[in-house]
Amino acid sequence: MQLFCILQNNYAQDPLSVTRNDTLSVTRQDTLSVIKQDTLSVAKSGRRKFVSETMKATMMAVVFPGLGQIYNRKYWKIPLVYAGFGALVYSVGFNTSHYDTYMKAYQDFTDNIKETDSYANLIHADRSTYDPWYSGYSASLASTYKENMLRMVDYHKKYRDLSYIGIAGWYLLSILDANVDASLFNYDVSDNLDIAIIPVELALPGGVMYAGFNVSMKITF
Repeated sequence: MQLFCILQNNYAQDPLSVTRNDTLSVTRQDTLSVIKQDTLSVAKSGRRKFVSETMKATMMAVVFPGLGQIYNRKYWKIPLVYAGFGALVYSVGFNTSHYDTYMKAYQDFTDNIKETDSYANLIHADRSTYDPWYSGYSASLASTYKENMLRMVDYHKKYRDLSYIGIAGWYLLSILDANVDASLFNYDVSDNLDIAIIPVELALPGGVMYAGFNVSMKITF
């Protein structure tokens, strides 16, 4: 009777020890360590993909030319943007300088002051042949030079104004370029898009059939 009781006590202890020690150790140590280590390591190593915002790129291009291209990561366009502005600014300066020179020469030629003779630096001819201050001048030749100076005044004024318009247009074009680049930044250019040229039969009046081509676009989902 005493031996039977001892055996019962041994059976009662063994299942409890297996259940508490083995099962709980696996649950608390192995399972939790996998969740903490693997899950957190994947979250830290992931990199966020850059997505260009259309409104932000447009506003940056409005604030300062070239910032929109930098935001869109189109760095190769920045030299083109500033080369265009540089050429137009040079054109403004060039035409403004020549406009002022010919305008001053025209004013000096038509006034009644002998000492104002800046036109002599532009007309490479004997001054006595066209200058009214000389008795032997030619009136027709003087009129020709006066018209030429007035024509150059109008010419440089025209291209000076066009250069200013060009600067404004180039500024708007740089903004539009930044806007379009941002809009098409995430455009799908994968193999799922396909453009095909397919031969077809074209029906013409009179029931005559001719060979032709049809262009189609296919999108694969």
